[in-house]
Amino acid sequence: MDPKEKKVKEEELNVEETQNTADQPQNEQAEDVTPLTPEEKLEKELDEANATIEEQKDKYLRLSAEFDNYRKRTIKEKAELILNGSEKSISSILPVIDDFERAIKTMETAKDVNAVKEGVELIYNKFIAVLGQNGVKVIETINQPLDTDYHEAIAVIPAPTKEQKGKILDCVQTGYTLNDKVIRHAKVVVGE
Repeated sequence: MDPKEKKVKEEELNVEETQNTADQPQNEQAEDVTPLTPEEKLEKELDEANATIEEQKDKYLRLSAEFDNYRKRTIKEKAELILNGSEKSISSILPVIDDFERAIKTMETAKDVNAVKEGVELIYNKFIAVLGQNGVKVIETINQPLDTDYHEAIAVIPAPTKEQKGKILDCVQTGYTLNDKVIRHAKVVVGE
């Protein structure tokens, strides 16, 4: 053999040896990792499933407790709202009560009936304005057609004219709405 060929052969052998030694640790590592037996595989899967179950159970318990706290808080807030919900309305009516008290004191010494009447009318108008600010409105009745959603006919009388036939002629008791919901129907007399 030629020295050049001999050198090439030696290099090829060195390369093969290097490759073999590089392959050995991989093969050894592959040999160290033994495949799991079916029992070990099942046990590993069972452990993973149990861990997932515990995690989900913890999430469920926390969510359940959080919802229970939310429910209790909203029940408490509703109870407070029902108990104190009318506070704003009552506070707005108090000045009208003060006016009534002053009017009663004035009536004891008043000699002018027209002045007392005018004072009571002012208090009435103030009271209606306060009710209006709180969403209460008077149901209009006179010369209106009968509407059973708002009116309750308590009497029917002959109409004085044809135009008043089927319309309301008199209001016996005023009706009111609160935020467009009827809280008391108007009691009316209707022309026939």
